[in-house]
Amino acid sequence: MARILGICGSLRKGSYNALLLRAYVDSAPPDTVIESANIHEIPPYNEDVRQVGFPAAVGRLRDQIQSADALLIVTPEYNYSIPGVLKNAIDWASRPPYQPFNEKPIAITGASPSMLGSGRAQYDLRRCFVYLNAFVLNQPEVMLAKAHERFDKHGKLTHQGSQKLIVEQLEALGAFIKRVRPSG
Repeated sequence: MARILGICGSLRKGSYNALLLRAYVDSAPPDTVIESANIHEIPPYNEDVRQVGFPAAVGRLRDQIQSADALLIVTPEYNYSIPGVLKNAIDWASRPPYQPFNEKPIAITGASPSMLGSGRAQYDLRRCFVYLNAFVLNQPEVMLAKAHERFDKHGKLTHQGSQKLIVEQLEALGAFIKRVRPSG
């Protein structure tokens, strides 16, 4: 059984990225469980606070990352890059005494009303994870463009091409987990 932690980089209630994460959960193979992390309560990073101890929300996220077989990062694109709340969560989670991203398989996806479907944010995330020594899945890339046209009024993904890519990315992530963590 593969245990994947989904992290949505948007806090907005009607977020296309939260809907995209739900589409991944709905498309997960029978041998895969996708749990969602909550980054809503993580405060802005402050080293002075960390010296005293991790806030409870950060401790929970770090534990979830550590115990997951892989991560699925679902990111919008804000000003051509990573949303501040997502970068903040990554910054908090990566602080010593250990950082749980080390050698962790990660798939990145995202949705945007733009034609690039969060591509620039995804590439910036890849750079962050290079430094953190995580193993980012290269292909298939899933960049859901025109997100406002891809979901029905109930929030269900209706675009068949995107649904197919989600399944392919989940299958590739499952195989990647087995290659990267063969005993896990």
